Amino acid sequence: MRGSSAQATIVAAAFAIGLLALSVLDSAARPHGGAAPADDLGDPALRDHIKHVVIVIQENRSVDDLFNGFPGADTVTSGQTRGSDVALRPVDLDYPADVDHQHAAFLSAYDGGRMNGWEQVATEPQQRSDFPYAFVPRAQVEPYWSMARSYTFADRMFQSNSGPSFPAHLYLIAGQAGYVASNPNRLETTRFAWGCDSPQNAFVSLLDHRGREVGGTYPCFDFRTLGDELDEHDLTWRYYAPSIESLGNIWSAYDAIRHIRYSAAWGNVVSPETRVLTDAQQGALPDVAWVVPTPGKSDHPFPPSTTQRDISVRGDYGPEWVAAVVNAIGSGPDWRTSAIFVVWDDWGGWYDHVAPPKLDRMGLGFRVPFIVISPWARRGYVSHVQHEFGSILKFTENAFALPRLGTTDVRADALSDCFDFDQRPAPFERIPTKRHVPFPLSPLRHINVPVDTDF
Repeated sequence: MRGSSAQATIVAAAFAIGLLALSVLDSAARPHGGAAPADDLGDPALRDHIKHVVIVIQENRSVDDLFNGFPGADTVTSGQTRGSDVALRPVDLDYPADVDHQHAAFLSAYDGGRMNGWEQVATEPQQRSDFPYAFVPRAQVEPYWSMARSYTFADRMFQSNSGPSFPAHLYLIAGQAGYVASNPNRLETTRFAWGCDSPQNAFVSLLDHRGREVGGTYPCFDFRTLGDELDEHDLTWRYYAPSIESLGNIWSAYDAIRHIRYSAAWGNVVSPETRVLTDAQQGALPDVAWVVPTPGKSDHPFPPSTTQRDISVRGDYGPEWVAAVVNAIGSGPDWRTSAIFVVWDDWGGWYDHVAPPKLDRMGLGFRVPFIVISPWARRGYVSHVQHEFGSILKFTENAFALPRLGTTDVRADALSDCFDFDQRPAPFERIPTKRHVPFPLSPLRHINVPVDTDF
């Protein structure tokens, strides 16, 4: 640990307080627990047809922002503010400004369910107050629209938590986040803070049983995950992620699970993330896979304050990256038995008009885009059924006859409306891609303001 002994004492005290806060959270307010309903075991045909589940995780977009105007989906062309309505305007997919998407920003935007507080949300660098009321032009994300139109798009996928990426990614592997409400903060700036590899003075805030953001604890936990269940049933899994050398495990959720990070199970976390492309082509996909991108392929905007080290890891844009993953699986030998879920981890601070239902102290959060791609996915279908991140876990558990984790996988639906196992599967058609097409915008005034981003 760096710093003086006094600093070490403070850090240790904060860690102890965080653990105490976790221990006293009342079970009555837990968003988890309970046995799965007897009739909620999934379609038996699911286990016959699906042998590979691939969860592709992108970053920081709402439905109104990324799929505005998508045929059949519930999107709007204007949003509500606390004063008047404002027209949504086009903003580049990679426009250099990051909108705050911490828990406090959620509360401001949500405004007690009125969904009109986005003008109160900060950006880095500072933009006009209505900047979050925006959409990405379709021309820049055409591969996403092509996938969604060919298969199933869901316009009622809510992230399970109301905060940023760190807890959101934990929900995608465990159906919970230990009531974490923030990204890891750190006092030193030379290393990323993310999970058990964070600097020793890193911490995350928690939500208490009244929904208040309090205290802090080191971002390294020991709750059960889907990976644990897969291991116990001799099923294979991999978490394809950027290397620790390039990113310090940012967005690598299993880095925050102590018993996986410091055991042989860590061998299931593989780098670089592009290995999924060769595994798919060679018929070497595991039973379950998560795929996370580098920042340049993530759809996360880069503020001008982003360091050159961050920029150096940029590759193709998000739509081209996801299309490459889908095309590799679609043209590989595992396509006929695969289900691919493309999901965005949180809303990124961008406007969305649908008020999420309040199910527990953590959420639900705002809508995020969700695409279901499979030879067994309903084709040309828009799902209006309420889904959350636990729905992905429940589908996977049903596909492999796994028990429930007892978290949000209990209350969530199992995505059954998104599949048709009686249909005749069509041959895979390659998702067309093209290079990024910029949408010209007038430059806006840039003033640096502190926003706790995912970087």
